[in-house]
Amino acid sequence: MTNTDLKALELLFQRPLEPVFTTRDQGKTVLELPDSFYTDRYRNDADDVSNRFSQNVELKIPIQELARKPNLDFAKKLTLKNQFSLFNSNHQEIAGKLIQLFLDAPNLKQFVSLAAFTKDRLNPVLFQYAYAVAIAHREDTREVPITNISQVFPGNFVEPSALKDARQEASVIADTGNRVHVDIPRNYTASDREDEQRLAYFREDIGVNSHHWHWHLVYPASGPVAVVNKDRRGELFYYMHHQILARYNTERFCNNLKRVQPLSNLRGEIPEGYFPKILSSVNNRTYPSRISNQLLRDVDRPDASIEIAEVERWRDRVLASIDQGFVENSSGQRIPLDEVTGIDILGNLIEASSTLSVNSQYYGNLHNQGHTIISFAHDPDFRHLEEFGVMGDVTTAMRDPVFYRWHTFVDNIFNKFKTLLSPYNASQLGFDGISVDYIEAKLGASNAQANTLLTYWQKSSADLAAGLDFGPSADGNIFASFTHLQNAPFTYTFNVTNNGAKRTGTCRIFICPKVDERNQPLRLEEQRLLAIEMDKFTCELLPGENTIRRESSDSSVAIPFERSFRPIGAAYQPKGADELARFRFCGCGWPQHLLLPKGKPQGMLFDLFVMISDYSQDAVQQPTNTPNDACSTAYSFCGLKDKLYPDKRTMGFPFDRRLPNPSLAELTGAFSNMAKTDLKIVFSDRVVDKA
Repeated sequence: MTNTDLKALELLFQRPLEPVFTTRDQGKTVLELPDSFYTDRYRNDADDVSNRFSQNVELKIPIQELARKPNLDFAKKLTLKNQFSLFNSNHQEIAGKLIQLFLDAPNLKQFVSLAAFTKDRLNPVLFQYAYAVAIAHREDTREVPITNISQVFPGNFVEPSALKDARQEASVIADTGNRVHVDIPRNYTASDREDEQRLAYFREDIGVNSHHWHWHLVYPASGPVAVVNKDRRGELFYYMHHQILARYNTERFCNNLKRVQPLSNLRGEIPEGYFPKILSSVNNRTYPSRISNQLLRDVDRPDASIEIAEVERWRDRVLASIDQGFVENSSGQRIPLDEVTGIDILGNLIEASSTLSVNSQYYGNLHNQGHTIISFAHDPDFRHLEEFGVMGDVTTAMRDPVFYRWHTFVDNIFNKFKTLLSPYNASQLGFDGISVDYIEAKLGASNAQANTLLTYWQKSSADLAAGLDFGPSADGNIFASFTHLQNAPFTYTFNVTNNGAKRTGTCRIFICPKVDERNQPLRLEEQRLLAIEMDKFTCELLPGENTIRRESSDSSVAIPFERSFRPIGAAYQPKGADELARFRFCGCGWPQHLLLPKGKPQGMLFDLFVMISDYSQDAVQQPTNTPNDACSTAYSFCGLKDKLYPDKRTMGFPFDRRLPNPSLAELTGAFSNMAKTDLKIVFSDRVVDKA
């Protein structure tokens, strides 16, 4: 790959609504297009616009003519100003064809040309999604960093007045060093009269919503089989969303709210209203709101049509199959739902990947069409010409309280399957000769108390320049400040005795809330469903006593702040090869700043649970020809790029199934390779500026 190829591919993530011929890279670079690349609007003015935007630039990148122009008629139904939804079957089909088109480009230069040609002829969000999927999956684009979606379309994440202020600051203050950071307000979607607003810091967190988008980018539901059919994709759909719910319910306990009630009845009123107050990037309209006590109705629109009764039939068929212990494919063949592959089959069937579902005609599209019905609650028959609400967009859906109600309903279906499986037995849970003798988690300060951790508010900044279309071109960086939950770094220390020869184990760390919002003790079965995975890693166990230390920043679940909100441009990229690889590829993962639940000012008690399982039962033999993976740090939620999921056990083990003991204390007492201790999380209601 030449430097200009790499540069051109990076630049196509910037200023997504501007024509491809305008300047990018803070006004320093322009793409020189063949005349045939200009759209009808600018073809007669090609020389004028080319000369205008080529002045005073440092780099001009010539774009190669296409050997053959693509036929884009398949995308005509989705106009440039329509909203794009990955939950919409028609939009999924269009995206799948576009991904295939990008992957079929015969070489890198032709891929650059194809992307440049199609960009201004396609819906901008559709283009950015399919383009990012192609970048992530082409062999020749491994070195291309995928810009975080919050920086490509900041309007989906930021209160609109902040974008106005950012453009004003860039227009008025030329010296980037003298610009003030634009402040994104806190709690702007509702007042404290709305109880659900206590969780706005979680639901509306930029990192949380970016993670949801990036996960669906890594695991698309439609497209070429090689892109969609990833190892244990259906199980990962279940587990990633299950962990989000465990975290969300625990955050509710931290704020004295009860657990989420499932949206089991699509014919009843939805008490929770939501008024998002963010703009759609493609049409500059606000995302529609949903009033309190809204009734859902059948959707009958040109862009979507679905009856509630049909979703109910799909639900009943899935539940009946779980009771029967098998699903039927389109040929009538029975496929058993066993303890190894059953959850993966159900995940692909419920999220309804048309490529991977065993029988999409019969089992339908339960998860996605539920999103669709809810997202059009305000205008189901298109009489008011409104687009979908935030539930229709993977970049915004997690902002809405009803997202967690709908996913609780979906998660309950998965858990119904899990509860029908036999409880784990001693041979599955034990690790003979291994004893976990002591566990602690401790802050770094010398006077810190063991097993007392700290959370607080932090004010951080993100660069919005790449997504501020039609603003000053040579404007440098434009930073916005926002406040989010943060946790003080801490270190795990475990003392483990190995009474045998040298062995390898898998260390599994969870925290479980001990009480609910009424301060009532939780049963083990309740704790099991609320268990939050904190980390998972292999450890070498020498004969005798071993001390294992692990930093919280090394979690297999989370990615650091810098990967969620990385600045744009080569000047901000790491110089070391390993760090550069991580910077480029590792955008998928739970945000590190939300690794810990908020806790309470007086402290909130959790069970810190540590288990060391037998690595010989956990190990996965990876294909021999796969490249080294730089993104192994967040594999619990995101897997490994181009590899098998690196843990043979079912995701969430040992809390994904019923356990043989009535309490967590009795479980850890029965198995020496497990231990638990009380962990207190203290919340400090103060704001600290990020260093």
